[in-house]
Amino acid sequence: MTKKVSATNINIGISDQDRKHIAEGLSHVLADTYTLYLKTHNFHWNVTGPQFNTLHLMFETQYTELASAVDEIAERIRALGFPAPGSYREYAKLSSISEAEGVPAAEEMIRQLVEGHEAVTRTARKFFPVADDAQDEPTADLLTQRMQTHEKTAWMLRSMLA
Repeated sequence: MTKKVSATNINIGISDQDRKHIAEGLSHVLADTYTLYLKTHNFHWNVTGPQFNTLHLMFETQYTELASAVDEIAERIRALGFPAPGSYREYAKLSSISEAEGVPAAEEMIRQLVEGHEAVTRTARKFFPVADDAQDEPTADLLTQRMQTHEKTAWMLRSMLA
C-alpha cells in the first residue's frame, strides 16, 4: 500500500523539527526584508535635495529587488510546509529593523538603509547554521544570496556617505 501524500506530510529529507526551525528563521529574514522594502519605498517617494534623481532611482531599484526577495523567502517558507507571516503586526514582532519616523533628510535616509541592509545580513547569517546543519541546501543558498545582495547594497550606500 502506498502512503497518502498530503500538505502536512512533507518528506524532503529534512525532519519536521528542522523544517520548523528553518521556517521560523526565515520568518525573521522575511520580516526584516519586508520592513526594509517598506522603508526603501517610503524613501523613494519622499527623498528631496540635490541628489533627488540619483537617490529616487537607486531606491526604486532597491525596493524592486527587495519585493522579489520577499516573494522568494515567503515561498521557501511555504515549501517547507509552514505559513509565511504576512501582516504588519507579525512583521513588527519579528523584525529587527525599526520604521522611519517622519521624513528624514536624504543623508539620514542613506544611513538608515545602510543599517537596514546590515541588519538583514546579520539576521540571515544568524539563521544560516540552522539550514546548513539540516542540510537544507536550497535555504542555505537563498540565505547566501540574500547576504551577498545586502552586503553589496550596504557598501554602495555607505560609499555615498564618504
